[in-house]
Amino acid sequence: MKIDETVAAVVTGGASGLGEATARALAAKGARVALFDLNEERGAMVAAAIGGIHCKVDVSDEASVDAGFARARAAHGQERILVNCAGIGTIGKITRRDKETGEASHLPVGLFTKTLMVNTIGSFQCMAKSALGMMQDAEPLEDGERGVMVSTASVAAVDGQIGQVAYAASKAAIVGMTLPIARDLMGEGIRVNTILPGIFKTPLMDNLPEKAQESLAQQVPFPKRLGRPEEYAALILHMVENGYFNGEHVRLDGAIRMGPR
Repeated sequence: MKIDETVAAVVTGGASGLGEATARALAAKGARVALFDLNEERGAMVAAAIGGIHCKVDVSDEASVDAGFARARAAHGQERILVNCAGIGTIGKITRRDKETGEASHLPVGLFTKTLMVNTIGSFQCMAKSALGMMQDAEPLEDGERGVMVSTASVAAVDGQIGQVAYAASKAAIVGMTLPIARDLMGEGIRVNTILPGIFKTPLMDNLPEKAQESLAQQVPFPKRLGRPEEYAALILHMVENGYFNGEHVRLDGAIRMGPR
């Protein structure tokens, strides 16, 4: 699919990090971009910078997602590109023992559920709603293509570390639904792919001390640094523009394989 001013895109989590880099890259090629993000101040700032719009959306809430798509389509028309970057990180072992009291407890089910609701259900909801719009309102392009959707998983989907049970499960589910959704939508001309990022320099990573960031960077085989959001965005652009790229999940991680901890 050619990315130009005729194409509308929706990027969830588009106010910062990988989503912001993606939104900026799509806009730089001419696309009309709508950002779905709960951060109104940051979302409005990024949208203004790229000539797009911000929609305050909680991807885990169906009504919020519906309202976001309605606003985005009213401004830009039917999107042909959806990129799912919205997500949360959750830390906690399935069980733990208090070092002082020796008392055992388990990860709260509510925390596990919330992680799945945002990361997995949020991605699914946005894909389902976007696919319906593409099927109904997007005229076929070359090869009968109507749209492209890319979701964000994580290397934790396959290299989940200690304390990542909820996060790893939520991201593994995104990987697991990539091919079935691509097959579900093959007759509609909609391609579906997923990226599994490794350790990237995002606002979340910036909260760590510099020494901790350097230590993480040294774990990457090559290049020995954190990934740049622009490198993630570049892969998004390729997945959109390469019409034969479909049903795949791809690691983007400098060849790192995460250890147990």
